[in-house]
Parts: sequence; C-alpha cells; structure tokens
Amino acid sequence: MPVFKTPFNGYSVKFSPFYESQLAVATSQNFGILGNGRLHVLQLNPTITEITSFDTADGVYDLCWSESHDSLLIAAVADGSLKIYDLSLPPTSNPIRSLHEHAREAHGVDFNTVRKDSFLSASWDDTVKLWTVDRPTSVRTFKEHAYCVYSAAWNPRHADVFASASGDCTARIWDVREPGSTMILPAHEFEILSCDWNKYDDCIIATASVDKSIKVWDVRNYRVPVAVLNGHGYAVRKVKFSPHRMSVIASCSYDMTVCLWDYMVEDALIGRYDHHTEFAVGVDMSVLVEGLLASTGWDELVYVWQHGMDPRAP
Repeated sequence: MPVFKTPFNGYSVKFSPFYESQLAVATSQNFGILGNGRLHVLQLNPTITEITSFDTADGVYDLCWSESHDSLLIAAVADGSLKIYDLSLPPTSNPIRSLHEHAREAHGVDFNTVRKDSFLSASWDDTVKLWTVDRPTSVRTFKEHAYCVYSAAWNPRHADVFASASGDCTARIWDVREPGSTMILPAHEFEILSCDWNKYDDCIIATASVDKSIKVWDVRNYRVPVAVLNGHGYAVRKVKFSPHRMSVIASCSYDMTVCLWDYMVEDALIGRYDHHTEFAVGVDMSVLVEGLLASTGWDELVYVWQHGMDPRAP
C-alpha cells in the first residue's frame, strides 16, 4: 500500500470530497514546537505523488477541504491564522486569504457539509470561530470553554449545529442560532482532544481523550455513554466516524497505532494498525472509496491503505 515521506512531522490528513485519488496533509517542523509548516496535496496513482505544496512560516496543525469548491483548502496554522489556498492558482498566488483573529494557535478546522458555505476553527485561545470563505472577518466567536479547544465538528445533518472538544474536559454542542452552547457534556476527567458526529445518526457523537479512551454519546440522554472504547495505550489524538458504516470509528493515538472500532458489538476493536514508528496524530476515511484509510504521524510518513490490508505491504 502506498506511503509518502514528508520533510516535516505529519499532523493531519484529509481525503478530498471531490476526487477519490486526492488527499492533503498538514505538517509541522520540529514536532510543531518551533519552525515552519508545509501543506502537501497528494495524488494516489497507485503510488503517492505530490501535486503541489505550500510553505508556511509556522507549523500547520490541521486542514480541511472546501465542500463547495474542489480546489479550495483551508489550513489551521500555529500562528493562529487560517490560510485559504486555491489549487487552481499557482503557488505564488497563494494563499488567497489569511484570516488572523485567534490569539493563539489554530488547532482544528472543519467545513460545513450541509450548507457548504462556512467553516469552523478551534483554537488554543479557548474559542471556536465561524467563518465564510468570502468574508475577511469571522461571522461569530464562541467563547465558553475554559481551556484550549482542540477540535470542532459540524453535525452532518443540521447546518447550524456543531460540537467542540476542549482541554477543559468537556465537549459542548452549539447551535449558531443560539446565544450560547445548548449542551455541556462532561465527557472525560482528562483533556478531550477530538470529537466527531456519527454520519447516520445525528444524535450520536464520539469523544477522544488523554485518558486513553473513546466514548460514544447520545445527546438525547448523555448521563451515561452509549459505549466506552478502551484499547489505546496512550492519549487518543483523533476520532473519526466512518462515512460508510454507521457504527464504525477510526482513531489514532500517541501509542503509535491506528484503531478501527465497531461500538455496537461487544468486542469493539475490529482492527489495529501499528505501522507508524512515532505518534500517530492524523487519520481519515475516504468518503468516496469505502474502507480506504489514511494516516500520518510524527515519523514524517503518510500511509494510505484499504481496511484489512497491511499499510506497509508493497
């Protein structure tokens, strides 16, 4: 299965929602502590080749593809900025926009898949911001979390609803039409690093924590989790629901593994991949090709493989 070497440490990987053979990777120099960043746009055919790359003065922590324009990418950068790139323009014309309002590192970005006109940014300044691609300033700032917000994720069915995951040990549900959060989920006793919505049940959300667990919640009755998934040896960095199978979740961890889970069955762990030799911090599942996974990590490698196969197999 194909692998790609990046000059810097991998932070995030995302498949294109438009082209099944295209993906992008966010990277940071020196493990993201100090130094430059680079955004790589890659092509699968069947090896991985680079289409283009964009350099940044600071590390790139996350990225998302536009859901309305196949050539637009948004990067979350360590200087707090969000940079919008257009692949149809030469590198010298990019980024086409740099949005700088966050007072600390921008750690997560997510594009609205329902209305397809807006995106969220999550920052270490404890806020989430709502943006549209054509506006130079944010539409709104959501400030309730008491510590870093690591990720924000749009609900896949409701254009105005999103969730946020924070180091304050809570996940919050928001409706952009409401003045404050609509639900506070005290999901873990340690920092929550990631959250994602089920793609088939708009009331189910997963949270991933420093406590090594993933918890699945039903927002209609969140006193106890629907499932608790234990199996990672260290903090769980990212969690992602499958776009194809309702109860399947992918995760990656500081234990260097990528895991696949089915939270509806008793033996929930259905796959463990230990191909990375450093922290595994980015994972994604293709919307267009069922079972196709991608991961990246601090070992400066990007892997793309089919579930059930060995990511390192030639």
